[in-house]
Formats: sequence, C-alpha cells, structure tokens
Amino acid sequence: GLIGLGKYIKYIPYPVVSGFMTAIGVIILVTQILPSLGYYPKEDTAFVAQFKPKAEEIILDNILKEEAGEGILVLEDFKETVKRAEHITEGQILKESQTLAGKEASGVIGAVKILPRALQHTNWLELLLALGTIIIIYGFKRITTKVPSTLVALIVMSGIAIGFKLNYRPIEEIPSGLPIPNLRIFSEFNVANISPYIFTALTLALLGAIDSLLTSVVADNMTKTKHKPNKELIGQGIGNSIGALFGGIPGAGATIRTVVNINAGGKTRLSGMMSSILLLVILLALGPIASQIPAAVLAGILITVGIGVMDYKGLKAIPYMPKPEVIIMIIVLVLSSVWNLVYAVGIGLVIASLMFMKKIGDLTAERSDVKSLLKEKAWSDEIDFPENLKEKVFIKHIKGPLFFGSTSDFQQLMNQIPDTATSIIIRMGRMQYIDQSGLYALEDALVALANQGKKVLLVNVLKQPKYLLERIDIIPDLVPKEQIFDNFKDCLVWIKENVNGKSK
Repeated sequence: GLIGLGKYIKYIPYPVVSGFMTAIGVIILVTQILPSLGYYPKEDTAFVAQFKPKAEEIILDNILKEEAGEGILVLEDFKETVKRAEHITEGQILKESQTLAGKEASGVIGAVKILPRALQHTNWLELLLALGTIIIIYGFKRITTKVPSTLVALIVMSGIAIGFKLNYRPIEEIPSGLPIPNLRIFSEFNVANISPYIFTALTLALLGAIDSLLTSVVADNMTKTKHKPNKELIGQGIGNSIGALFGGIPGAGATIRTVVNINAGGKTRLSGMMSSILLLVILLALGPIASQIPAAVLAGILITVGIGVMDYKGLKAIPYMPKPEVIIMIIVLVLSSVWNLVYAVGIGLVIASLMFMKKIGDLTAERSDVKSLLKEKAWSDEIDFPENLKEKVFIKHIKGPLFFGSTSDFQQLMNQIPDTATSIIIRMGRMQYIDQSGLYALEDALVALANQGKKVLLVNVLKQPKYLLERIDIIPDLVPKEQIFDNFKDCLVWIKENVNGKSK
C-alpha cells in the first residue's frame, strides 16, 4: 500500500471480475446445500467407514515419518514400528476417517458428488429451518427495507428453534475470552529467526492483497462507489500486524462477509466498525448465546447471499459479448468454483493480457503497412511527392506502439520491398512507445535493409523510441543523424537532393 501497488487493481478486466463474483456465488450456494439439508459427511457412519483403510495407511505413514525424524531405521528396528502400530486406537482411525470424509465432501465438486447421498439422508427439520429463513429474507424485504431482513430471519428462526426446544444442530462453539498479546517479537527479535519465512510472508501478503482488492472491486460494483486501494492495503497490513501479536493468522478482505454486510444495508465505514465491535462483544460475553444459532438458519442466510452476489448482468450479456471475453469469464468462473479463487484470477489475467496484446498487435499490423507511394494512401504532406521518385521511395507509416505483439510485421519488412527501391522512409510520429522486442525487430530490419544497400530515413522520432534507438546505437550506426528528420518537409528536401539527383 505504501509503495502504491494498489492502483493496479483497476487493470483487472470486467470478465475476470464478473467470473470471480459469480464463482463466489456458486461456491456459497453449492457448499451450503448440505448443511441446509442437515447432512454432515463426518457424521455419516457408512460414508466415513469407506475411508478407514486410507486412514490406517496415513496413520502408519505418519509413524514411519516420526521414526525417520528420530533416526530410527525401520529395517533395523522393525519391532519399534510394530509396537507403535499396535498402539493405534479405533478412536484415532475414526478421527482420521472423519477428516478424510470431510475433505472428500468439501468444496463445490465434493458437495455435488455427495449430494445424492445427502438427499437420501435429509433432516427435514433442518431443511424447514433453512427454507423458513430464506422465505423471511425475501418476504420481509417486500414489507420494509429499513430493518435488515437477514437480521429478522436470524432472530425469528433462531427464536423458534430455541424457544420450542427443537432438536436442531447449532453452529460450532464460539470460544470466549481475549487472548494475551505476545511481545517477545520485540524483546527477542533476531533476523536469522525470521529469514526462512520472508518469502512465505511475501507470498501471503501478495495473495492477501489480491484477495482484498478483488473484494473491494466486488463491493464497488454492488454499491456503485470507488474504493481507495492503497488505503485498503495499508489498513490490512496494520490489522494483520496487530493481530499477529495476539497469535492471529493473516487475514484478507472477505468477499462473502462483505456481500452480507452490503445486502444488509451496511455501505459505510460505520458498518465495518460495528461488525468488529459486535465480534468483540461476542468473543468476550455473548459466545455461549451465539453458539446456539441453528446451523441450518446460517446456511439459509448464506444461500441468499450466494444468489445475490452472482453477476447476472455479466451472465445475461454472454450471447452478445466478444468470444474472447466470454472464454475468460467462463475460465475464471469454473477454476474459481472448483479450484482456487486467487489462482483462477491470476490465470484469467494472464489470458486476458495475451488476448489484449494479440488484439493490439493485430491492430498495429493492420494500420502499419509497407507500400510504395503509388499504392500507399498518401498523408496530407505527401501529396506533392515527385512522381518520378514514387517507385524508388517506399514509406512505412507506424500508427501505434511497436511491442512484442506486433514485431512480426517488421520481420517481414525486407520481403515487401522490391529491388527497385533505394530509400525507405519510416514515419514514427504516431509511435509513442517501443519495447525491447520491437526495438530488436526494428534493428534486424534496418540491418537487412542496410545490407541491401537501401537508405533508411526516420521522420519525427518521439522521445521514448529515440532514447532507446540511441542506447543500442541504431542511431547513428544504422541510421546516421543526417537521415533523421523532425518533419516530413525536411525529409522531402533530402529525398529530392539525394535520390537520383534529378527531381525538381
């Protein structure tokens, strides 16, 4: 944030943001189907039993790794391995099996795979709680929007479940009490102790920054506002630094919670502050009460959030959008849903960049033709060019940046010019930028032209291209300074004096 990297978030194209937003909605919606049905894979005895062999294998593998760390060679002391294996309990195997079952059913793919089994084991009470929550959220909005319908649904449905002492599943227990800060980082600071983790810390910081800025973009699209990216990153850095003193893990902007906040009407700094204060109150005093909220009610709330966060505007525009943009949006949507949000956005950006560069390269190539003056559509200052020289002088108009996406045009330059041409004019007044690839492609073309005995004249070379041409000695080694002109009029004078010497 301090070095200003946040400003680059504006270069994320809309198809990437649209795919990201819709993927968030899909993830929330699909992953909340199981708890809304009252199905929890870890509690399905038959399903968990399928993972028992794998669980035993993992536990044994952990024993071998533990022995290797202690310097015990299995082949020399296999009795120790057998002894430890005999101490494996059914409880350990069950716990590992439940962990594997939970992983198998996690995420979008896992939830879809386990859905048929979940439908067979539907808990109708949990389903009714979830459906009641959804109905209240959408129905109460028709009555009034002054009170968040999500809050009303949470209070009403939780009140019914608790008041009637229904046999429902509550959310996980919320811990209480404030952790004690650990200040040893200051008293026992040692660079050697933190150096192994610097790269990991930078990686987490980068991923967290991307996640937070994407969350901010989603919030911008929903609230029609504009965030300040660098301030967001600075605030996130301060928060993570303080949180680390209390043993907290690194955090980033949470898209799901942000969307819930906006849907509830919170669109100012006050909403974020109130959220933090409420979390602190729950941590210190209200943890036992909040822990009684039915999990199905929370699932119902999140389902409405998932439905609301999807970018329907972008989805409706798919039939009319350019195919490359549709491809980018679908790739980001699919990869985000089934793999990793941050990596999917990165891949989407790479593909979008490649497509953008190809388009710019194609446009530059289309507009930068090499033709004789008999075929080239003359610019206004070329109309009075001497007729007897039009087959001996060729002009290249460069009408855009010359970068690695458009260098192939220059690589074909030599083949487009017949042997009758003796002089080549390259007009560069509209070429504001040239990169290293374009620079070397231009150099190769100039070398080839020089070997053919053709003279090259450069007209109106702008500051950035001229600086690079001088740095690698294209000027004056390949193009002498007397063959570089500020305008076409001066170039025309040189042509009349040096080409055939007969022009009038």
